[in-house]
Amino acid sequence: MTFHGLEDVWRRESSHVLGALLRRHGDYGDCEDAAQEALLAAVDQWPREGVPDNPRGWLIRVAWRRLVDRQRARVARERRELTDGRAERGDDPAALPGPGEHAPEDRDDSLRLLLMCCHQSLSRPSQVALTLRAVAGLSVEQIAAAYLVPPRTMTQRLTRARAALRDAGARFAMPTPDDLPARVAAVLDVCHLVFNEGYTRTSGDRLVDTDLAEEGLRLTRLLHAALPDHDEVTGALALMLLTHARTAARTDEAGDLVPLRDQDRRLWDRAMVAEGVALLERVLPRGHVGRYQLQAAIAAVHAEAPTWPDTDWPQIALLYAMLHDVAPGPAVTLNRAVAVAMARTPDDGLALVDGLLDDPAMRRHHRTHAVRAHLLEMAGDPEAALPAYREAARLTASQPEQRYLNAQAERLGGEG
Repeated sequence: MTFHGLEDVWRRESSHVLGALLRRHGDYGDCEDAAQEALLAAVDQWPREGVPDNPRGWLIRVAWRRLVDRQRARVARERRELTDGRAERGDDPAALPGPGEHAPEDRDDSLRLLLMCCHQSLSRPSQVALTLRAVAGLSVEQIAAAYLVPPRTMTQRLTRARAALRDAGARFAMPTPDDLPARVAAVLDVCHLVFNEGYTRTSGDRLVDTDLAEEGLRLTRLLHAALPDHDEVTGALALMLLTHARTAARTDEAGDLVPLRDQDRRLWDRAMVAEGVALLERVLPRGHVGRYQLQAAIAAVHAEAPTWPDTDWPQIALLYAMLHDVAPGPAVTLNRAVAVAMARTPDDGLALVDGLLDDPAMRRHHRTHAVRAHLLEMAGDPEAALPAYREAARLTASQPEQRYLNAQAERLGGEG
């Protein structure tokens, strides 16, 4: 079995493994460590012995044994015996399924686990980052890219979050009704970031990880099914549908990036667009409009334009202004700059982008320089655009984006 094949299995099963452990033990750090040890055991054994018929059952059984071994070692070090409470709860490792047996955890507990792991003892960014790592299986590098920080900084944050949970003696259970709104908001962020990493990978040789994007969409559908009247959940689902509808048109046969203005809109999934628009039309008149609804509204304007020149840029610029008021941030400013440049003048957009260069994180972000290069070219200054394209290509870890940006630089260099 290849590493990538094992990676796919782990992505499918990691949340179920962690969920099975948390239901029995409840200590996040111990359970995550045991789950990772089971993965390492699979890396060692499966290439030699073959993939078990029931990978989930195998991983759960091995992880539970690791967890029990860790507990026993801890007890031995502290010169005391394990309490007998495990037996009363049925936490007997012998009762867990063997590698070829049917696991009782085969039900889909994804949503329950997400709600449990976004623990109230942590800040919302820490809730989301830790859940992305442990449940969604995103790498530290992917999570760091989502938060515009270096991987080392994210590693430190995750370590502090785990320590905070341990110090608080956090036990994982379903949230109370009072805790539920904050948990749902954090879970929505998790789902959206999983989708985003799939829709546009932050590194590697492919632009899109369809499986990961569809996992983010699946999790959001589960949340919407549980909370059909939650406006922001509905908005997030509409956003993902309207965005994911473009996937088939985003790369060419060679896997190279096709920008929105050049996409063949006949390839867009119109059933997905119709579903997203219907959700949005149902939720927008209800009152408060949050950031996911606004982003979905922007995606809907793009989806309903038959061609790039037909895009209603003044409406998109207005929606981005509203989004800036509701959820300001550098990513919003960057996207708003493009809309403003299209609706007004490139110089108006550049004024917004240039302000982002004061932020060290945005100076390190390739999209800042890519957008700036595009707007400089629109403004008739190819000499300034050329080094900006080159800097954007240097900074990105995505090979398709790098090829696209280098091609733009070569085009301008040739023209010069």
